[in-house]
Amino acid sequence: MEKVNLAQKLSAFTDHFNPRIVGELNGQQVKLVKALGEFVWHYHENEDELFYVVKGSLDIQLRDKTITVNAGEFLVVSRGVEHRPVAREEVEIMLFEPAGTLNTGNVVNEKTVEVPRHL
Repeated sequence: MEKVNLAQKLSAFTDHFNPRIVGELNGQQVKLVKALGEFVWHYHENEDELFYVVKGSLDIQLRDKTITVNAGEFLVVSRGVEHRPVAREEVEIMLFEPAGTLNTGNVVNEKTVEVPRHL
């Protein structure tokens, strides 16, 4: 059992939309990711997804509205809801989702990370 320092883990990488696993519990994974720009429209058929913004601001675009999540806030996107994360400036995010959740959900493309690395 070891504590996790988010700032230290986030300083270990600079690429965007490439989640890293920093913890696991009860079949869930805690992931860190940096984002910049637009991600892909997608949904997760069987998984809810929690976006906790550590630093910066993240827009979660839905088909009917956009929800802005600022540092210190989180949003749970329910399974089956199509969404697209957008970061106008670099943002640091902690994700909480079931192990094996594909970052691009129902879409497979160049941004898909099939097996995230552990930090």
